[in-house]
Amino acid sequence: MVISWYGQACFKLSSGPQAVIIDPFEKGIGLTPPTGEAQLVLSTHDHSDHNNIASIKGEPFVIDGPGEYEYQGIRVRGLRSYHDDKKGADRGTNTIYIIRMEGLRIVHLGDLGQTALTDKQVETIGSVDVLMVPVGGQFTINGSEAIAIVNQIEPRFVIPMHYALPALKIKLDGVDVFLKEMGVKDSEPQDKLTIKKAPLAEEGKTEIVVLKV
Repeated sequence: MVISWYGQACFKLSSGPQAVIIDPFEKGIGLTPPTGEAQLVLSTHDHSDHNNIASIKGEPFVIDGPGEYEYQGIRVRGLRSYHDDKKGADRGTNTIYIIRMEGLRIVHLGDLGQTALTDKQVETIGSVDVLMVPVGGQFTINGSEAIAIVNQIEPRFVIPMHYALPALKIKLDGVDVFLKEMGVKDSEPQDKLTIKKAPLAEEGKTEIVVLKV
């Protein structure tokens, strides 16, 4: 599997001819929206920087909320969560996606605002190969809060997302706080992350991967 990042919370998961795009955004945020075809498109919530489904070509199967889904051998579970730490009172709900593809378990937290996951959420998420976690604060958890979530899940790989970028018009914190508190000294961004079936990394060890836009 190849994982690419477009900025914000938008990723593309590629496996042979199959592609899954998560949280496509509109060009008004200052970044270049994803293009091309995908078999599945996932949207974590109905905000313009996460729901530009129309930009994806073809006739993708669209998932935009909680539930259990299976399409062309790809299994997805949407788990209800909150966009703030007040049970949705400020910004409503958000969907966490658990994606099972190519023998891997990928979890995308969307615009998670909860500073802690519930025991039931942690149990449902289960073991995780790759975790996409927001770290930019303002509208989601920040870098310090993201570390607490990572410690709850204990994934093998973590990809930070939803943080400040030079062209991004949305004001967010940078990724530096998260990396520093995670003890990451060499954070040279990669063009993509290519991974295979487990075992992916040393048991009990979490590796941080910063991707380029």
